[in-house]
Order: sequence, then C-alpha cells, then structure tokens
Amino acid sequence: MSGHSAPDRAVFTDYVHPGMLRVLDRLDDTPAFVVSVLDEVLVQNDAARALLGDASALEGLDRSGIYRWFVYPDEERRRYPESAHARHSRVHVASLRAAYGALGDASRAGEIVRELLARSPEFAELWAVHEVRRRFELHKVLIHPELGEIEVDCQALFTEDESQALVVLTAAPGSEAASKLELIRVLGTQRV
Repeated sequence: MSGHSAPDRAVFTDYVHPGMLRVLDRLDDTPAFVVSVLDEVLVQNDAARALLGDASALEGLDRSGIYRWFVYPDEERRRYPESAHARHSRVHVASLRAAYGALGDASRAGEIVRELLARSPEFAELWAVHEVRRRFELHKVLIHPELGEIEVDCQALFTEDESQALVVLTAAPGSEAASKLELIRVLGTQRV
C-alpha cells in the first residue's frame, strides 16, 4: 500500500530460544545441537561435541558451516563421504539463498555470500543456479575420525519463525551406528 513502510526483514540473533534450550537439555543420550539459518551452531550437547567437534571456539564467518564448507573444504568435508559432497554443496547454497532472501544483503548472510563469491568458484557456480531450499536431510552418513562411517537419522525441530533449528541425530536401535554413538557419548572428546 502506498504511504506505508516496507516490513522489516527477519532479524538474525545468536540468542537461543528458551524452548529449544529446554528440549536440548533433556537430550543427553544422543547428539543434538541448535543451529541458525546460517548453519551456525549456537549450542550443542556433549554428545554432539564428541561426534562433530566443539563449535564454541569458532568466531566471525567461520561460525557458519556453510562458509566453512566452501572455504575450508579439506577440514569440513572429511566428515562426509566424498560421494555426498556435491549434494551437500547444493543444499548449503540453497539454504544460504533462503537465509539471504529473508535477512537481506546488509545482513551476515549477505556478507557470507559476498565472501564466498570472491573465494569459491564452486560456490559461485551453484549460487548462479538460484535454488532456494531450507531443509535437513533425513538420513546421512557421518565420518568420525576414529570410528569411521556412522549412519544417522536427522530430525530438525524449527522455532516458529524458522530462524533456528534443534537438530537431533539418532541411529536405529541395535545397529552398529547406535553402538558407535553410544561409545562416542560415553567417551566424550577423549580419544578412542
């Protein structure tokens, strides 16, 4: 309508929704963490730290898993089988495009896009496709540095505004993957 200001863009915050924290606090037997729309781990439980590493020391753009995927591929991609890399690249770019659309060019999403366009030809090629998607894979294979491949199911619980997701990783009861997750949970960040 004429005479009215455009609505504000979605606001990005590192503040974790209290409801998400309450649910996360009850999940001590399986890896779980809360991520932002930029794939920044905002908080994680001990099992997630043991499986995926401690994200609390990351700062700046390095906090974004999307950013790290393209800027530090040797480090980030070793957690996934090589056969899944192209799919993960597409999903990361489509997810960042969704965040960019919601948050705008002047946001941290815009900053990540500009940096990745300048630093990663792979990202630039995928960005030009204009795919938009915000979803988590339901099943994935992770590679633990000492225990090898672990097949997990991935469930995501979104906040009402979809700015954050609680991600829970589980394995089928009685499976080899479930045994590996239990071993990781018990040992924590100690070496196996």
